[in-house]
Amino acid sequence: MMTSPDRPSRRRAARALRVTLVLALALVVAACATSPTGRSQLQFFPASQMRSMGVEAYGQMKANEPVIEQGPVVDYVECVADAIIPQVPAEYAENGWEVTVFDSEQINAFALPGGKIGVYTGLLAVAENQDQLAAVIGHEIAHVMAEHANERMSTQFATTVGLGALQVAAGDDPERQELMAVLGVGAQVGILLPFSRLHESEADEIGLDLMARSGFDPEASVALWRNMAEASGNGPPAFLSTHPSRDQRIDDLQAAMPRALYLYEQAVEAGRRPDCQRPPS
Repeated sequence: MMTSPDRPSRRRAARALRVTLVLALALVVAACATSPTGRSQLQFFPASQMRSMGVEAYGQMKANEPVIEQGPVVDYVECVADAIIPQVPAEYAENGWEVTVFDSEQINAFALPGGKIGVYTGLLAVAENQDQLAAVIGHEIAHVMAEHANERMSTQFATTVGLGALQVAAGDDPERQELMAVLGVGAQVGILLPFSRLHESEADEIGLDLMARSGFDPEASVALWRNMAEASGNGPPAFLSTHPSRDQRIDDLQAAMPRALYLYEQAVEAGRRPDCQRPPS
């Protein structure tokens, strides 16, 4: 039987695919980690590098965006953050936590590796009291505790390396190139975005426990996300969003509420009940 001229290229493609799979498996084994909820994660980057990147990004934001240095708004945000921070393991901020209030209408907040928290003043129009603000800050700190930034970067790295090797295997064959393009879309929709939605749901779960342990009413988290829904209107479809659908998020919070309420009752009995006064708008 005569050998098809295309067979050598197919063999090369098969070899490249095997190498890619072996490399991917080696990376997964070497970078296996576990989140606070017990979920397996990819983490290729050392914690020290993530902390350094977080501190650098935070410094750039403070240099480029308007910051409120002091006053009632800063006191209020710091009061809520200061009540939550003692419930966060010290390993996530070796030099303590820093809180910055950004003067912006954005309805947003964030926390970065290295113990950096940012709250935008626009959020205070939606988070109506200390408990709702605690739900947001707890959620953002939960991203740091679960090392989601490391996992996102690691997932993107693994996806890029894998697709790059497959691209080499495809060679110049137009049909194979088209297939690789489809795989690229599949990777984006099928891998990266679901991880982001998973991160948001996981941060909700961890953050709910965190705010409850700190003495903030966890039921306020449900009211917060309803306020968010009213403030933002109709968002993108849930299956292409980096966040869970609002209804799904509220359902998940309510399902986790019995445990959170138990933790909240324990915190109150232990004397942990913050009294952070929201400044008048």
